[in-house]
Amino acid sequence: MTHLNLISGLGLVAFVFIAWALSSNRRNVNVRVVVWGVGLQLLLAGVLFHSSLCRDAMLHVNTAVVGLLQSATGAMTFVFGRLGENPDGTKFILATQALPLMIIFSAVMALLYHAGILPWIIRQMAKVFTRLMRISGAESLCVSGSVFVGVEGTMMAGPTFKTMTRSELCMLFTTYMATIASTVFAVYVGFLSNVFPNIAGHLITASLLSAPAAVVMAKLLCPEDETPDTLGMDVRPVVDKADNAIVAFIDGAHQGLRLCVNVAVLLLAVLGLLYMVDYCLGGAMGLCGVEGFGLKTLLGWVFYPFAWLLGVESGDVQWVGQLLGERAVATEIPSYIALSKAIGDPATTVSPRTAVIAAYALCGFAHIPATAITMGAFVGLAPERRGEFSRLAPRALLAATLACLMTGAVAGLMYTGGETLLTVAK
Repeated sequence: MTHLNLISGLGLVAFVFIAWALSSNRRNVNVRVVVWGVGLQLLLAGVLFHSSLCRDAMLHVNTAVVGLLQSATGAMTFVFGRLGENPDGTKFILATQALPLMIIFSAVMALLYHAGILPWIIRQMAKVFTRLMRISGAESLCVSGSVFVGVEGTMMAGPTFKTMTRSELCMLFTTYMATIASTVFAVYVGFLSNVFPNIAGHLITASLLSAPAAVVMAKLLCPEDETPDTLGMDVRPVVDKADNAIVAFIDGAHQGLRLCVNVAVLLLAVLGLLYMVDYCLGGAMGLCGVEGFGLKTLLGWVFYPFAWLLGVESGDVQWVGQLLGERAVATEIPSYIALSKAIGDPATTVSPRTAVIAAYALCGFAHIPATAITMGAFVGLAPERRGEFSRLAPRALLAATLACLMTGAVAGLMYTGGETLLTVAK
């Protein structure tokens, strides 16, 4: 174990301590949740990183996902022509080569949901959380669903959502921002697979690890001080099935289209605002005699200590801090694009260790735009609790950010080189 692994271990402890220090009720923290949550993370990471059997299984999954994405390229080429192709990874176009994957994957996931495969998997995961961590059945169900279907998993809880306690809602809020939905997962794989072999296996692992991390951080920052209606219960998912598989496929495609448009509009608006802020900040600093100082530099220094605690290479700390800062305000997509370009550029010095840790730490919707999207979804289900959602939002964003950092630290702790789950092309 190197000193960087030790720093990652220190970071894991530090992130948990930060959440406890900022807790709304430090005396009421459920130790069982924290111990089992951290234990599940370390156990899963140890098995996935260092078990040859699990490693091979994840590599097969990775191959299947990449193969599915490559087959989807045919559909994008048919619709967009040469704009839908990216054979060498040098002419990447987000709108025609990545975002349409949301539509394709959303339709496929809708079929799996209609067939009852996803609800069954989600229920089995929920049982593990309920029995080991002693959280409510509704919480467990929604946490498990977020790994596959994102914020839409809230609907699986059915009418119990409206009666959830403040702590339950905070955990749901946190989980949906700390993990990634399968539809968006396809986008990351699409523009990283050329330079980051087996990235699909990494991102699947990261999302799985972030689920218990989200539970830990949410329950530390907002401990349970009420009695949930479904505490310790096995809650069945509420499944609203389409009339048949064709209707489910079409509905899934339409849902993917809405998601695709929402992401594109959000990126245009947020990035446009950030570029303006960067221009103004750079101009103001230039008048003060400081050249080359922009928003990325500022965000890099703000997140510098967190990047260092992840255990990345010393020369990459400032850069990783910039990626984390950019994700916090502009979604994770620009950060992943920057990571992809850095790995694929021979002139850069980004190490494989840094690339792996950054991929894990960025794997989540822990940013301001997602906070607004999640709150909008919650308000739609329970409009009478709008004020409660708005008060929980900042705490949930902090919890989700710490959960993603916790996952990155676990990846750094487990990383020992080429024998880990995946390697990086360089």
